[in-house]
Amino acid sequence: MNALVIVDIQRDFCPDGALAVPDGDAVVPVVNRLQSHFDLVVATQDWHPRNHGSFAANHPGRQPFELAKLGGLPQVLWPVHCVQWTQGAMLHPDLDIRRIVRLCPKGTDPTIDSYSTFFDNGHRQATGLGDWLREQGVTRIVLCGLATDYCVKFSALDAVQLGFETWVVEDACRGVGLKPDDIPAALAAMHDAGVKMTNAAALCAHGPSDSLTSPAPTARPPGPSQRPGPDASG
Repeated sequence: MNALVIVDIQRDFCPDGALAVPDGDAVVPVVNRLQSHFDLVVATQDWHPRNHGSFAANHPGRQPFELAKLGGLPQVLWPVHCVQWTQGAMLHPDLDIRRIVRLCPKGTDPTIDSYSTFFDNGHRQATGLGDWLREQGVTRIVLCGLATDYCVKFSALDAVQLGFETWVVEDACRGVGLKPDDIPAALAAMHDAGVKMTNAAALCAHGPSDSLTSPAPTARPPGPSQRPGPDASG
């Protein structure tokens, strides 16, 4: 079974949000078109308590985007974002939610961040999504959403480790790009780990069963990468 996993398409990660991903809302119509081509559609949601340790505001004297430690791991300190029950944590209002059968919250533990849809950044606790997908008979996961260089990347790397055939719809994602090479490096890291790239046009034209048989032309060549310490968000 093929599952579409929609990663963190939330108000705070879109233009005018607290941690806006450049052009983040452009993925919404693309993701809406993709959904009808999948057996199963799930979504994830950053769902932080207000006292979350990744927020710069909870570290007196520190500024957003500075590096720190959280839970013994490298951590970028973020602007306050996606706080539970706030408008910024809600899914984008134009995202079609009618086919979403499960919404998986993450980042709920204030002592550690969780970029991946499957685990916190230290792999200490699972979100339960991986086991649930297996119970539904899912063998292939296709990821889209925000952001390419953080939550999409770490979700894809974990999906491969969990044994799922893993694809990313590159034009249905956008990246943060704190540094100029962050997005290319993320694509290379995913490629090196065995993640395959595709595009929305191929999926919509042929469906996942026919189009996801070999790496699409957008796949990146291997690059100098390894799974980095989790040090950023979204």
